[in-house]
Amino acid sequence: MSLINTEVKPFKATAYHNGKFIDVTEADLQGKWSVFFFYPADFTFICPTELGDLADNYAEFQKLGVEIYAVSTDTHFTHKAWHDSSETVKKLQFPMVGDPTLTISRNFEVLIEEAGLAERGTFVLDPQGKIQIIELNAGNVGRDANELLRKIKAAQYVAAHPGEVCPAKWKEGEGTLKPSLDLVGKI
Repeated sequence: MSLINTEVKPFKATAYHNGKFIDVTEADLQGKWSVFFFYPADFTFICPTELGDLADNYAEFQKLGVEIYAVSTDTHFTHKAWHDSSETVKKLQFPMVGDPTLTISRNFEVLIEEAGLAERGTFVLDPQGKIQIIELNAGNVGRDANELLRKIKAAQYVAAHPGEVCPAKWKEGEGTLKPSLDLVGKI
């Protein structure tokens, strides 16, 4: 079953954020756009490059009203240690959520059960806490923050403009389509 348009399931976790440990629950997602950015593990290879890319583009996500939650099955203590020891991870200004109980990874169906690690999964949630975008990558393929920003802008556009859709490669400011009988077979 697809998770698209489903509400995020209840969870409670501890995150490392701006030098503090904070609680994060599904209630924190209400009223704003959110990204759940799952990665396999702290102190690895591709993961810091992805998180660094998000950190470098974080101001753009914030301008769109989007909060990022980086999630792995490591603890919040491990997140702090990695944050303190890595120049790349030190740049992060968004919460690093610990999921040692595997609850959140199971809820989003990205848990690799036999390894106790999360797949590289990206989920964009709308202000009602419903999943609008899902991206899953193989463990050896990194993601791109600019492509994620493009997809979020498209999701936000269609949410604000019912009856319109964004075609392939749509970028902010470009034309959209209004599905109708007149368009059938014309594209």
